[in-house]
Amino acid sequence: MLKKTLAALALGSALLGAGQAMAANYLIDKEGQHAFVNFKISHLGYSWLYGTFRDFDGHFSFDAAQPETSKIQVKLKTASVDSNHAERDKHLRSPDFLNVAKHPTATFESTQVKPNGNGSFDILGNLSLNGVTKPVTIAARFIGEGKDPWGGYRAGFEGSTRLKLKDFDIQKDLGPASQEVELILSVEGVRQ
Repeated sequence: MLKKTLAALALGSALLGAGQAMAANYLIDKEGQHAFVNFKISHLGYSWLYGTFRDFDGHFSFDAAQPETSKIQVKLKTASVDSNHAERDKHLRSPDFLNVAKHPTATFESTQVKPNGNGSFDILGNLSLNGVTKPVTIAARFIGEGKDPWGGYRAGFEGSTRLKLKDFDIQKDLGPASQEVELILSVEGVRQ
């Protein structure tokens, strides 16, 4: 009887400990506008053109003690591109660029998270954009986590990556200074 009780206590402690070591799941806070998918690209080598995608959602899992177990998934509506210029946005939605009629969504799904120390990570994953799926690496940094004023718990990150337009079958030639676009990400999630 004592052996069975000790075994049950040991098993219960092991399960409880395993549950505490598991990553928490977070929903990206799109509703509160605490997440952004922005971009910048050189305009003729003279200045920067900035824009954002207004409509996306996703989720991630994160455990600060074991960041390598983290995962992230994001789905973005390409027609939500906004560069603060209606005619340019119409062109960005056309087959010359995002071809939103044929490819209305872009997705990112992580395959590996590599901690680099000091709260920085390389997030490796597959980006599907304009009908092409390619591996990308996002250089990310943990900003912080904790309770919010509404009784929830949040965690936030920022990151960036550079994409060659031709890698994603965007053939419009914008000149030698504009062959790559930088994605700049800021993500805050609410623990579920």
